[in-house]
Amino acid sequence: MIELAQQPRIHTASGRAEAAPIAFVRRLDWILLATAFALVGYGLWVIAGITRYDVPGDESYYVVRQGVAAAIGIAGLFVAAVVPVDLARRHWQLVYGATLGLMIVVFVAAETIRGSKRWIDLGFIQFQPSELGKVLFVLAIAGFLVDRAGRVTRWRTIFTAIGLGAAPILLVFLQPDLGTALVYSAALFAVLFFVGVRWRQLLALVAIGVIGVSSVLWLLPGAGIQVLKPYQAARLTLDPGADPGGITYNLNQSITAVGSGGLTGRGVVEASQTRLDYLPEHATDFAFASLAEQRGFVGSAILLLLYLLVVWRGLRVVTVAGDLYGAVVAGGLVFAFLFQIFVNVGMTMGVAPVTGIPLPFVTVGGSSMVANLVLIGVLQGIHARGELAARRPS
Repeated sequence: MIELAQQPRIHTASGRAEAAPIAFVRRLDWILLATAFALVGYGLWVIAGITRYDVPGDESYYVVRQGVAAAIGIAGLFVAAVVPVDLARRHWQLVYGATLGLMIVVFVAAETIRGSKRWIDLGFIQFQPSELGKVLFVLAIAGFLVDRAGRVTRWRTIFTAIGLGAAPILLVFLQPDLGTALVYSAALFAVLFFVGVRWRQLLALVAIGVIGVSSVLWLLPGAGIQVLKPYQAARLTLDPGADPGGITYNLNQSITAVGSGGLTGRGVVEASQTRLDYLPEHATDFAFASLAEQRGFVGSAILLLLYLLVVWRGLRVVTVAGDLYGAVVAGGLVFAFLFQIFVNVGMTMGVAPVTGIPLPFVTVGGSSMVANLVLIGVLQGIHARGELAARRPS
């Protein structure tokens, strides 16, 4: 009875015994955690500047809402860190079902806003299920593949995984949300890579993807079959001069905003593209362009360096993960995170398709903030358990 009442203890390399909760906390990646909190704070500061004139009489309207989302996300971070990620591997079917359920409930309960059904109004926050679905998607597909670790190079296993991934990707695409569907696709590719699919198989999948994209953008429309809506196709073809006053107006204004920021920015008051609303969606899709206009190269570089720290520490989690599942999940999440940054920043400068992908920790949107903090929490849990496993006596 005395033994049962005692806290379990972990023996470290130095021979000292630590209580399990204390040992777990000590094994968190504190650099990653501090960077995530720095991103939250920096993002709130950026939002305070780019939304100051958006709501007359209430300069802090969006900051307060984003702050509430950050508080919820931090709670989610700690929950995600404490819950063993291996639980998702053992019950990946349930996680996959939850992912599909989140996508389906959008079509039932979401209100149509600007032609899209993506958000569910919860009163104090608008919840976008596809954002949280990014994390669940990686957990589920990784669970399926790791359970078949000895057969991941078989085409049957690969195509089954792609088939499982295709269902939520299609549901997101039909909302329609092309940007998030691309993030899911990138995450699926990353999971296949980290689980050990051969290079030539990955190259074959890339070739198939290129053929598919070419068909959607050019071959099928040439045959009279329109898969994408006209505005989606125009955004993907990267032609800022196609319709400067219409479809590509946002892109042209974004490029102007980025270029006008210079080294240190124009400040909040003088940033006319943002303050006078010449740049639509300056707090959502084009938040980076507004940041570049107000804070210049220096302010943008600080944000990108914080992102680089997250990616570096996230890739380190892959190397210290205690098992294959943890490594695959960490790799998939980090790649999806990096993909969002690359596409969002690239689209503001006209070097990547305009797809509506949010900028992590900066774009105004509670769902994105919560989902990215949960992502950090999953990485923390994998890191801590991997470090503990490495220090247990054999």
